[in-house]
Amino acid sequence: MNRYVALVIAIVSEVFGTNMLKMSDGFTNLLPSMGVIAGFGLSFYFLSISLKTLPLSIAYGIWSGVGTAITAMIGVFVWGDPFNMLIAIGLILIIGGVVLLNAPQKQKVASKMI
Repeated sequence: MNRYVALVIAIVSEVFGTNMLKMSDGFTNLLPSMGVIAGFGLSFYFLSISLKTLPLSIAYGIWSGVGTAITAMIGVFVWGDPFNMLIAIGLILIIGGVVLLNAPQKQKVASKMI
């Protein structure tokens, strides 16, 4: 399986599990509670698949950052969570951090001084 496909499935599963957590009402509703377990179980499984070939810092950064951003937007549009300029800036910074984690890194070569 492609490492990024596994990572996308992990993100979607995590977002699903988080929204089921909201719907579970403190684990008092059975079906959403089962959705939490299924969502996070699948999420961690597919995250572990992506970690076979992706560095931890990149995979976890993408998983947590993109998952947080999507969950925040679902919170605004579905759950009526507040949205203001500070939240928008925070989401932009999260997305920027994910982009920077994926930017090609140049390795510095130590030169000998004679």
